[in-house]
Amino acid sequence: MRRPLLAGPARWLPRTLRARLTAGLVVLLAVASLTVGLTTVFALEGFLVRRLDQQLTAAGGRFPASLEHGERPPDADNRPDTRGQSDRTFGARLLHGTTTDAAVVRDQTDAAVPLTGADRRVLAGVPVDGDGHNVRLSALGGYRVAAVRGDDGDVLITGLPLRPVEETVHRLETVEAVVFGSALLVTGVAGALWVRLSLRPLRRVTTTAAGVAELPLASGEVAMPPPVPDADPRTEVGQVGTALNRMLGHVGDALARRQASEERLRHFSADASHELRTPVASVRGHAELALRHPGPVPEEVRHALERIQAESERMSTLVDDLLLLARLDAGRPLARRPVDLTRVVLDATGDARAAGPGHRWTLELAEEPVTVLGDEHRLQQVIGNLLANARTHTPAGTRVTVRLAAVDGDAELTVADDGPGVPDTLQGEVFERFARADPGRSRAGGGTGLGLAIVRAVVVAHGGTVTLTSRPGATVFRARLPRRTAAPGRGCV
Repeated sequence: MRRPLLAGPARWLPRTLRARLTAGLVVLLAVASLTVGLTTVFALEGFLVRRLDQQLTAAGGRFPASLEHGERPPDADNRPDTRGQSDRTFGARLLHGTTTDAAVVRDQTDAAVPLTGADRRVLAGVPVDGDGHNVRLSALGGYRVAAVRGDDGDVLITGLPLRPVEETVHRLETVEAVVFGSALLVTGVAGALWVRLSLRPLRRVTTTAAGVAELPLASGEVAMPPPVPDADPRTEVGQVGTALNRMLGHVGDALARRQASEERLRHFSADASHELRTPVASVRGHAELALRHPGPVPEEVRHALERIQAESERMSTLVDDLLLLARLDAGRPLARRPVDLTRVVLDATGDARAAGPGHRWTLELAEEPVTVLGDEHRLQQVIGNLLANARTHTPAGTRVTVRLAAVDGDAELTVADDGPGVPDTLQGEVFERFARADPGRSRAGGGTGLGLAIVRAVVVAHGGTVTLTSRPGATVFRARLPRRTAAPGRGCV
């Protein structure tokens, strides 16, 4: 099943535990740095602004009050009197809400400031409370101003520039950005290395679990991987490793018991099949001998002997099939000789046409003969079982198509029919032993349920594969066999 694609910001979120821990560490440090940075910036800005307010309070309205007297006598250095104000100090006098005078100290002299209509409205809106307020004038920029009432009923506004405060705050912001950015970078790299080192035991657990997941646990004897090295059980990783080791022990014990049980079952099946061959053959032989008696035989006795002969033949076939499966399970090698699969398919299809004249048989062969290296007798059994399965489980009039072709260096045999199809509930186990469409014990719907199991066992023993796709009106069994094998066997089943 495909994973759903992540949309939006979730696509960029880290997925591995190591990446999440590292990202979380960096994010927490970034939040802490941002908090510290904002706190220091606001604290410094507030401190500097309060210093300006103190200077404005100390200055009072002396400078704007001096503006209403026009020309003033020069001081001892022959410069106009600025009442001891610092450079760039702003002063304005308002009378009845109208600005009458506005000047700024420059080089120990006061220079008139051109005010726009907006500037005059801004100055008129400054509260007359002696506290500092921020304003922005078109000719001067940002200023911290305080307004007090004069002796003549006018309003005197004194201001100091905010530019030094802004420059100091910006310089602090730059320093903090460089320092905190460097700290985040170093912390990210060091945190990634530390998390990688800390999660090394977890990676060993993951590697072991992945190795177990790739093992063929469903069949055969399985060698379990070594346990995860012991870790501190007081840690989460140590607890996971201990739990995994305990689980691997249980799984290994269960697999060993299952393997031993399957071996005993194989031995029993092989021994029982081998031992049954002789008495079955004896029963069959006595029945045939009795039927050949020259004297008169009652009809009831003859019918009973014929049934004994038929059932003994069927039982003999069942015993042979069980013995073949037991030998294949035991890994007995097959014969490895060149086999003309084209001729085998021709013969098997001819036999199937004779056995099922009510079906419509179609044969499609490659232009060149298809040969494989294998056991001819067992391959005849594979093809015969596939054709018998199609004949037995489809009604008369069904078209059965047999195809043989060379595909990608393999021999591909396909048996397709347009019958009712294999039920969905049976498709997953159709190649299992004693799998039957009819769950009852009646033989009306087919044979013993070993035919397709033999097909798969023989094909797998040849290094090939067999698959089924089925729906009503289209059922296809497809067997692929390698045309060459790496090493020939030394015997035959």
